Amino acid sequence: MEVVVAGSAGFCFGVQKAVDTVYSEVEKGRKIYTFGPIIHNDFVVSDLEKKGVIIIDDLDGIDDLEKGVVIIRSHGVSKHTQEMLERSHHTVVDATCPFVKKIHRIVEKDSADGRHIVVIGSRNHPEVAGIIGWTVGNDPATVIETEEEAAAFRSLKSDDITVVSQTTFRRGKFKELVEILRKTGYNINVVDTICNATATRQEEAQKIASEVDMMIVIGDSKSSNTQKLYEICSRVCNCTQYVQTKDDLKKDPGISLSRVGITAGASTPKNIIQEVQNYVRINF
Repeated sequence: MEVVVAGSAGFCFGVQKAVDTVYSEVEKGRKIYTFGPIIHNDFVVSDLEKKGVIIIDDLDGIDDLEKGVVIIRSHGVSKHTQEMLERSHHTVVDATCPFVKKIHRIVEKDSADGRHIVVIGSRNHPEVAGIIGWTVGNDPATVIETEEEAAAFRSLKSDDITVVSQTTFRRGKFKELVEILRKTGYNINVVDTICNATATRQEEAQKIASEVDMMIVIGDSKSSNTQKLYEICSRVCNCTQYVQTKDDLKKDPGISLSRVGITAGASTPKNIIQEVQNYVRINF
């Protein structure tokens, strides 16, 4: 049986940078906090907690905590949250993904210029929550994630619209929603802020899934980009499994296998991918 592993599977640049930042700060022996889980992977977060890293989820009582280093998660935070952290007695280390920081700058500038901001993405995702928190003035951003929401979109403040995207959103869906928005008659400026690594990962996953008998997508259950990979793969491969580790694999997929494909979300460590790959080679 042939096992095909996506070359793009696993940590992306932004996630690797964020994780390396935390481990580097841990080695300095200071008290370390992360504002939210540094990435969406329970195994990485658990390992950091064993090393004394504490997760804080809000600003309440921030100055009551023992003085230390607060690391901003890879997903980023709102401008207000960042400013409040910087005013605290802690040292702040910003591990926001550079591609997310780019969106923050676009949103801040264009909203200051009077343009209404539309963010295409998952409204409950921390990255999106951070992005909309960089608007300037009294015109809050609109989050759109469905065709119905795009068709019903109305701006009360401005006819000039800037559209950005969550970095891990599915590019095909992004384009579909943009086309619907264009029909609303507003003056729309579209900035495709989907990370190139995300687009490459999605394209590679779709290609592999279309050529195998079974596709395995590895990632944390809370990982938005892994969920998008699963959606893409399951459309072209009826036998697609979403797992966090090898222990989640169905030992009997119910079909004969000659080729198995594997991909993984941007927050999946290499060792987990390797464990799944080895397990498949031995047991399937």
